[in-house]
Amino acid sequence: MIEELRYTLRSDGSSDKALIPILTWLLREHKVECAIQSTWADLRRLRKPHKTLSEQIKWSLELYPCDLLFIHRDAEKEGLEKRIAEITEAVEEVSEDLSNIPPKICVIPVRMQEAWLLINEEAIRQAVGNPNGKQKIQLPQIDEIEKLVRPKDELFDLLREASGRKGRRLQQLDVRLCANRVTEFIDDFSPLRSLPAFQILDNDIERIVKEQSWVTSNLP
Repeated sequence: MIEELRYTLRSDGSSDKALIPILTWLLREHKVECAIQSTWADLRRLRKPHKTLSEQIKWSLELYPCDLLFIHRDAEKEGLEKRIAEITEAVEEVSEDLSNIPPKICVIPVRMQEAWLLINEEAIRQAVGNPNGKQKIQLPQIDEIEKLVRPKDELFDLLREASGRKGRRLQQLDVRLCANRVTEFIDDFSPLRSLPAFQILDNDIERIVKEQSWVTSNLP
């Protein structure tokens, strides 16, 4: 059993840092009780942009050493299986240059990760700083969120409605920043377990945790 688990999230963009509370919650759900240190791989500070996924993975590991690497790609129009194949191929390329690559887990929401944030009305209100707002907002049904064509737009619209702002004050609302904060106010992501893409992530984390013996032995 390790005393601390360090994981790094390589993602498509900075807004995907919102996935970190979800990943930490899943690790806790699978009985990882040690300290967890999470890091988002910020590659924007590199002088030379690295466009290929394999390059991004390589630099993520070199700059942010970890015990577990999460690699995020939105499925969008490409589909889940193709994204998994892309990630697997990229990791194999990296393994030719780096030794001791940590276990990797694919994080592939259908469409965009914003779909996974459409599950908690209170969190959306909290994220815009209006927890006691009375504005009526309608979240999609859980079995519909991965079918949304543009979940980011759906989330942004809900944030604007929940803010209760009008006119210039509404224009000043930074919905991107608010969207990044939504998962900070959610304690339970279990509703997402009904989604096939989330089930894959859940199962992969459970498998890796057991393979690496990160499970706290005295827990039932």
